[in-house]
Amino acid sequence: MKNFLITTLRENPQDAVVSSHKLMIRAGLIEKLGSGLYHVLPLGLRVIRKIENIVREEMNRSGAFEFQLPLLVPAELWKETGRWTLIGKEMFRLKDRNHNDLVLGPTHEETFTHLMKSLIKSYKDLPINVYQIHTKFRDEIRPRFGVIRSREFIMKDAYSFHVDEASLEETYQIMRNTYRRIFSRVGLETIPVEADTGAMGGSGSEEFMVPSQIGEETLLINEDMSYRCNVEKAPVIYNHLHKEISEEEIKFLQTHIKKIYTPNIATIEDLAKYLNKKNEELLKTLLYRIVLGENQEKLVMILIRGDRQLNETKLKNYFQAIEVYPASEKDFEEIGSVVGYAGPMNLNTSIPILYDLSVATRKSWITGANEKHYHIENFHPVLIDKNWSQYLVDLAIAKAGDLDPNGKGVLKEIRGIEVGHIFKLGQKYTKAMDFSLLGLDQKRIYPLMGCYGIGINRTMATIIEQNHDDKGIQWPISVAPFEIVLIDIAKNQEEKDQVEEIYDSLLKEHFEVLWDNRDVRPGVKFIDSELIGFPIRITIGKNYFENQEIELYIRKTDQKYLVPKQELISKLQSIREFLFSLLPNHDL
Repeated sequence: MKNFLITTLRENPQDAVVSSHKLMIRAGLIEKLGSGLYHVLPLGLRVIRKIENIVREEMNRSGAFEFQLPLLVPAELWKETGRWTLIGKEMFRLKDRNHNDLVLGPTHEETFTHLMKSLIKSYKDLPINVYQIHTKFRDEIRPRFGVIRSREFIMKDAYSFHVDEASLEETYQIMRNTYRRIFSRVGLETIPVEADTGAMGGSGSEEFMVPSQIGEETLLINEDMSYRCNVEKAPVIYNHLHKEISEEEIKFLQTHIKKIYTPNIATIEDLAKYLNKKNEELLKTLLYRIVLGENQEKLVMILIRGDRQLNETKLKNYFQAIEVYPASEKDFEEIGSVVGYAGPMNLNTSIPILYDLSVATRKSWITGANEKHYHIENFHPVLIDKNWSQYLVDLAIAKAGDLDPNGKGVLKEIRGIEVGHIFKLGQKYTKAMDFSLLGLDQKRIYPLMGCYGIGINRTMATIIEQNHDDKGIQWPISVAPFEIVLIDIAKNQEEKDQVEEIYDSLLKEHFEVLWDNRDVRPGVKFIDSELIGFPIRITIGKNYFENQEIELYIRKTDQKYLVPKQELISKLQSIREFLFSLLPNHDL
């Protein structure tokens, strides 16, 4: 350890708010360079390399081939697929000295598709699964939680190519099982959940989530865990929907609709209180700008029940938009409306209107009158559009207490950290980049694609989130920077020589051991060993020099043993086996 660069801290860094970030800095795994940018130090790099090796072994076992592609990608590839404009400010764009546009790759669908187009000449070469473990860049709007959300990070990204859906489904399931093995081997308990495909596109998508209070993702699950879905993707299910309304009911609404005076009431909560109504009896009117491309925007009005929140991801997906954001006060004025009193009636211009499914849960609503201090009661969309039900869309955020789409009771919420994601991309990229082959019937086909990603740095941090206590990290033995730390409490050179003899014997047995031979107090060595989180600690001190007994300590279980010297190797082997048995098996 005298020859190993280790810098530990006793105090938490001021800008760290989550356990993994605090402990990675304090244990000397990483050092901050700037916002979302971190140096990886020798101890941290040993962990990263172990995670990478596990990922590599399992990917190779699945039949995938490893590549290494450039990080700097010509913008032409991204323009071919439309993602040059589709992906927003999180993508790093730059120009070279010749003013050519380039991308610092946040992901490599385009690059791998371009490469496979030149390498694959026949349908007989498919299926093929290709991957790399490489650096990625994303200009995060809010880098935080250390390496869990950083601007530069290491990712394993894989891409598979297929002649048909059956082949894609087979590889998708192979990758699903491969991911379960990977996360089991690194010591993570994960939950696969349905997810939104986002800017990646495609049909099917599944995230591998680690339950955590600091997770940025909200997951919805049912009681028996048979339904698991990211809140961005989860549909909202209602008991009853009234998509049709009778002529008699229309006549009633036409004769009873009226303005009501609601002075200085501009929020749903205040309106419900003022009228002595429930939020679910009121209709919110939202105005959004939809960005469809460069210099392509449009205003859209959304009606949604007062107790529901708009899911911007669903809205974005509906329009296949680059971005969606709330309209300005000026936008309200231009359509003849008023912020806080907006509604779909009596506007001075036509505007597309979408109705969340919740609008069909009642036949009469209170909504804004587009006039300050006034709302309208007995409103229904049929009064302004007989074909209103054609524009009924699920646009709400699902929440705890909603009905389970599988019909098994209600949903509950948990928080999660995403460590892996698998997609069925379909032909989105092969068609856009004109990658086609002659099929078995001599007809031209565009290969179907799958995409499979794992965040390596994020996985390291998430392991710490699941494995720590008030003393420090408790590494699973499979990814610990060293499996064993050897602490000597030797007072003279003769005792040091005895410790070195044991150290050499451990190396000969191929144990992965770090000898703490620093000239510091024993207490410092013990504190550092627990902070860094070595799974096994060997202490050679008074008991050994007097009685030839060696103390073994297991970090995860807080157990200690006194072992005669001649039994040291066999005891260490049994402890290693025990610690590997603690890794989750994920029913594999």
